[in-house]
Amino acid sequence: MTQPGQFSRGARSFLARLQNLRSKNAPDAPALGLRDPWPGDPGRGARLVKAELEFSGAVLPMPAGVFQPSNATAMLRAHLHGFTWLRDLRALGTDAARTRARTLVSEFMDTEILEPIGLTPDVTGARLAAWLGHYDFFAASADDDFRQRLMSRLVMDARSLSAILPAEVRDGRALTALKGLAAASVAMPEHVGHLPRVLKFLLPEIDRQFFPDGCQIERSPAAHLAALQDLTEIRALMQAHGAEPPSELVTAIEKAAAALRALRHGDGGLTLFNGTKEDLATLIDLVLAQAGRARGAIAPLRSSGLFRMSAAKALVFMDAGLPAPPGLDRFAHAGTLGLEFSWGKERLITNCGAAPASAGDWGTALRSTAAHSTLSIADVSSSEVREQGLGRRPTEVHAERQDIAGGQWIEANHDGWGRLFGAIHHRRIGLSDNGEELLGEDLIEAEQPQPFTIRFHLHPNVTASLQQDDGAVLLRLASGMGFRLRAEGAPISVEESIYFGQAEPRRAEQVVLSGHQDGPQHVKWSIIKV
Repeated sequence: MTQPGQFSRGARSFLARLQNLRSKNAPDAPALGLRDPWPGDPGRGARLVKAELEFSGAVLPMPAGVFQPSNATAMLRAHLHGFTWLRDLRALGTDAARTRARTLVSEFMDTEILEPIGLTPDVTGARLAAWLGHYDFFAASADDDFRQRLMSRLVMDARSLSAILPAEVRDGRALTALKGLAAASVAMPEHVGHLPRVLKFLLPEIDRQFFPDGCQIERSPAAHLAALQDLTEIRALMQAHGAEPPSELVTAIEKAAAALRALRHGDGGLTLFNGTKEDLATLIDLVLAQAGRARGAIAPLRSSGLFRMSAAKALVFMDAGLPAPPGLDRFAHAGTLGLEFSWGKERLITNCGAAPASAGDWGTALRSTAAHSTLSIADVSSSEVREQGLGRRPTEVHAERQDIAGGQWIEANHDGWGRLFGAIHHRRIGLSDNGEELLGEDLIEAEQPQPFTIRFHLHPNVTASLQQDDGAVLLRLASGMGFRLRAEGAPISVEESIYFGQAEPRRAEQVVLSGHQDGPQHVKWSIIKV
């Protein structure tokens, strides 16, 4: 049965198509020149010239007809059709890069039947913003026919996008859709006067998209960064149009910027929770500079459940919140109560990262509990990892942070294995005032004892040496700084791991504590600076 909202959206879409058929005129060029504010990667630009699209560790060959359906993942296909990779060609800046951009835009416009993902609100919005933001790079010096076709397609897509709003997706992609319509409205106001429509949906979206602590609702630092980029672009577009940004938008940007600062390690990159890679510190610096006021403010991060403790040079992060709910869990990992630990600009304990755009087993494996620095029971993840989001998941996650004399503590538990094993995982971690001691304990509360594994994944720059008594592991950072990891209640070992936190996968190691059904269900551990 068709829902009322779907019927209304369909009717508006039909009227937009009718208007596009009747309208023969389009502007010769944007009335206001826009510029995409974010840097590109000339290395990726060079690969695009050679007909390869690289994104988030995945590579898509780009033969003729690439905009037809392919076997690539949905995320990679959305990236292809969104054209944000134009900034990589712009960063390369050669005549070959400009020619390649025109060729691919022309091929897109010549594609008679686009796959559905290329017509979704978020992908259409990304494409509108990308084409207008790079117009001077690839279109301004093109021939009249190309520019007229481009402007006609921009007007048509903007009208279609306006008609199908609000976007059905309820995650950060809704902000991308609004950004694209705002860009078209500002650049072509006589043909696409939809800025009031953007504002109509923007404020409720902001209210729904962010926790009170400023974190974006998907609980993914990567999604949070993207959402803040979209908000700052929308504000800049309104200012360029001569409109006063609403106070709700300004406040949301300030709070989201403070949260982004809180999600950074000492090296400037992001924590690796829920589909996140380190990301370039220079990009994050630029986003924060664009965000503007409240420089240096760091959010306490409580309502989102992404906890942060800091002391001296030490930073500790812990994912102690409920996974994002269905419909918002596209990036969600089974990493509940996972932690990360860095000293200065060097990462020590980490999670394995993500490959959200990659097909095959790696994308799933990196979302499992075993790829996170936390406890798993019977080799079963705390949430059921599915291609789109999560299935079974914790229904209750309790966490409390305390600042007491001598240090800071986080005490948390979750019931992710409640239905399967009747088990609750308790974790308590504490950071000393000088940052040189991280103490922890893990406890399984269950009627029947369970086999379990506690993992501490190490950054690839860390080397691990098992001590002679097998009761401790020496962890050595690239700088030479050392930490000793000890454990009571489970034997300790060092095993291979892998790290997807950067552009290319890297070999790494992990410290493993193995518990058995007939052994203790309570493990104490410590990581102490040597």
